[in-house]
This record gives sequence, structure tokens and C-alpha cells, in this order.
Amino acid sequence: MKNITLKRIAASAISIAVLGSFTACSGSASETTAAGSAAGTTAAGESAEDTTAADDQTAEGTVITIGASVTPHTEILEFAKPILEEQGITLEIVTLEDYITPNTGVIEGSLDANYCEHQPYLDQFNEENGSDLVSIGAVHYEPFGIYVGRVDSLEDLPDGALIAVPNDVTNEARALLLLEQEGFITLSDDAGINATVADIVENPHDIQLVELAPEQLVATLPDVDFAVINGNYAIEGGLSVNDALAVEANDGIAAQTYGNIIVTTPDHADDPALIALVEVLQGPEVAEYIESTYDGAVVPLF
Repeated sequence: MKNITLKRIAASAISIAVLGSFTACSGSASETTAAGSAAGTTAAGESAEDTTAADDQTAEGTVITIGASVTPHTEILEFAKPILEEQGITLEIVTLEDYITPNTGVIEGSLDANYCEHQPYLDQFNEENGSDLVSIGAVHYEPFGIYVGRVDSLEDLPDGALIAVPNDVTNEARALLLLEQEGFITLSDDAGINATVADIVENPHDIQLVELAPEQLVATLPDVDFAVINGNYAIEGGLSVNDALAVEANDGIAAQTYGNIIVTTPDHADDPALIALVEVLQGPEVAEYIESTYDGAVVPLF
């Protein structure tokens, strides 16, 4: 067995300033409960149907603020926005360029929810930060791909090849699984979605992994032989999934695990407006939009 060489390239920190303050979700579960208590003073004889009708309107007139990655998340939310307006819900979208700010914004209350990550990343974030953010629904899946750098085909992979991969734990594991799928490496039998470089048991080409922030992968293509790139960053960088030399199998572990989710706090998990948002994003209109817009680079999960 050849030992893998791991090149760590320090990426410059990206500081993102989100201007202005964002209105917290006015239809939160706690507020709905409070409203329900006040409703207990209504005149005697009010029917159960009247009460139910009132409950059905709790989302109407609500403004919800969602943090999202540029592509495809913001674009999908923009498509969903007028559908929500028909239900009396105003959707404010805050476009963010990293994976940290959307979660901290939800925790701090400047965002009601975010749409930019998958469950393994959320689990990792919660563990590392002592937070308890939750998913309230999966929307789509973005296949990882291996893209051309200095080498034009997988068959021409040179010994000692440089392959750029995402540097966060969960996405690097996904990249390793794709490299194994294509026969570049072999991982230990129990690695699964928690695979790390330490799980590589065979590396016949002595490849060298170049760890980079996901948003830097497209830009580094001229300097590496291949790059394994997240679907959304490939799209933003002008790449098509049809350009990829290989993509994750639709029936593989990645497709079953890495759906992009709507994330909020436990207190907002039952918020009527956020539930309405998830229902729209999982609806047929959004599914048709995704399938007709992204040419296989984004796949609806419903």
C-alpha cells in the first residue's frame, strides 16, 4: 500500500457582512401558542370550525427571512416566492456565500431558517458548536462531480496526481466516496459517509489530495489534475454536470444522505409559515422548475 500525501492549502478567510437587520418570523410556534391563549377569551358558543379556520390563517401576513447559497438555493427560493405570496406569506431571501453564516444567523435570530446544507453537515455543525438546529424538510440533491483540470480523462490519471477536494469533513468524505466509486482509491469497509483520509487502504496511483474551501475548487482547476466539486459551486463556476468526467450514482449512499434541507431552530420547527415554505419547495411546480432549469445538476427529492 502506498501512503497518500495530503497537501493542506490554507484558504484565506472570507468575511461576509450582512447589512441590515432581518425581521424574525412573526408566525413562530411560541407566538402562535400565545395567540391561541388569547383566543380563549372569545365569546361562548364559537364553533370548532371557526377555531380551525382561524388556525389555518396563522401564516397569512407573515414575513419569513431565509438565508441561502447563491446557486441553486436562492434561485429556487425566488421561484417559490410568488407562490408563497398567494398564501399571504412574504419571503425575504438573504444570499450568503459560505456555510457558516447561514447557521449562525438562524441561531442569532437574524434569519428564520436557511437553505444551503445537508444533514451530515448540519450534524457536524451542531456537534462542533453545541447548537441544536433541526431540519424541517429535504428539497433537492446536487450530485458531486469530478471535473477536468490539467488532465482530460480519467484514464490518463498520472501517478502522483493532484486532486482538489472540499476541505470540510462531510463534503471531503463525499469526495472520497466518489474517488472510490471511480477506482482511484479504496476505503475501509466501514468508512461510509464518515470517511476520512485515514480510511484510505489502497492508493495505487499515489494521488495527492489538495484540500480547499468548496468555493475555491473551480478556480483551482488550472493548477490540479482533477477537482471533485460540489454541485452548487460547479454551477456558479459555469460548469455543467454534463462536463463532469464522473458523478455520484443516483442510487448510491450520497444520493440517500446528502439532500439539501431547510434548517431552523426547534422553537420554529412547527411555524406555519415555514411549514408552508417546505410544502411549496416540495411541490410539483418547484420540481418541474428544478428539472427544467439545471439539466441534471440539481435533482428534486420528492
